[in-house]
Amino acid sequence: MALSKSYAYFTPEEYLEIERVSPIKHEYLQGQIVAMAGATKAHVIITGNLSALLVNHLRGTDYISYAVDMKVRLPELNLFYYPDLAVTCDDRDRVSDEDFILHPKLIIEVLSDSTEAFDRGDKFSDYKSVAELEEYVLVHQKQVLVERFQRKSDNLWLPQVYRVGEQVEFESIEFRCAIADLYENLNQLSQ
Repeated sequence: MALSKSYAYFTPEEYLEIERVSPIKHEYLQGQIVAMAGATKAHVIITGNLSALLVNHLRGTDYISYAVDMKVRLPELNLFYYPDLAVTCDDRDRVSDEDFILHPKLIIEVLSDSTEAFDRGDKFSDYKSVAELEEYVLVHQKQVLVERFQRKSDNLWLPQVYRVGEQVEFESIEFRCAIADLYENLNQLSQ
């Protein structure tokens, strides 16, 4: 499906319609539709590990964990992003026929060479507009390293870095695990 129009602006509704039938994922940036890059095996393994850990941890709670294909909508900024994982417990995110959430409490991005600068820069800045967002997490795939940014006030985000041998903590959902659990099975990939 062609993603061009004579005036090159798509409404959010047009974007959602296109995205529902597109074989590839796109993010929406103020009227522009931008194709997303494919993921590496390491990225997929880390995202899968995180998803399994979060789903198991959140079982029996009011929290819902979304992995990979759930968009976060930022209506005030006219944006839609696909985080690698997002967790919400907001009743307004429970409408089953919507293919996005608006009120994530936790967002996790697995960094890649092509997205790292954007994920830690403009994307993080945009996510800060979500009033309910308490934590933003960046997981490196080329080294065992996790960066957590925790909201302390509207303009203050406290960073915390986790390295080899440490316990990762996502306070917003009362989650803790060994950092090694996020990187499980990566050693099975040949270099």
